[in-house]
Amino acid sequence: MAELHIVGEIVGASGFEERNLFCKWGLEAGSMWDVVEGEAGGQTHCCYPPEGEPSVVWSHPVDVHYAAKSLVGWPKMWFQVWHMDDHGLKDLCGYGFCHVPTGPGMHEVEVCTWCPEGTPLEKLQAFFVGGKPRLKYEEVIHSPGDRFRLATRAAGVIKLQLGVCVKDFDKYNVAH
Repeated sequence: MAELHIVGEIVGASGFEERNLFCKWGLEAGSMWDVVEGEAGGQTHCCYPPEGEPSVVWSHPVDVHYAAKSLVGWPKMWFQVWHMDDHGLKDLCGYGFCHVPTGPGMHEVEVCTWCPEGTPLEKLQAFFVGGKPRLKYEEVIHSPGDRFRLATRAAGVIKLQLGVCVKDFDKYNVAH
């Protein structure tokens, strides 16, 4: 089978209103893709940047090896950025996704994130009690066709460095 290796890291994030951030992430691929080795998801540590530092650093490794029968369902990465307050309570800061680059080599990728706006009542509740609006179905993160009905606002940016290596795509008539 044709093979795809994704090796790199989730470098960090910037532009978020909150500090003390961590990131949940995962890879989604079509039914013609199988994970041969590696983890197709995980969570970074919580970064507590010094006062005045505008970004967080995670340096979280990504190392996944896929076997593919078709280009249909090319892998994409989804992200959830969370904030942890001084009391250990967690609150959502943003969702985002990106397609894994299709060309071989090293790639620097920036993923713009977004948050659901919520109703006026939900905004008022979040202001006084906390707990920002969240998605009911998390598949919407990486399915942009379903997202057009949502009222959202921009959040921060996640930075990735991904190395992509393709093998035997031509041999098995899987064009890239």
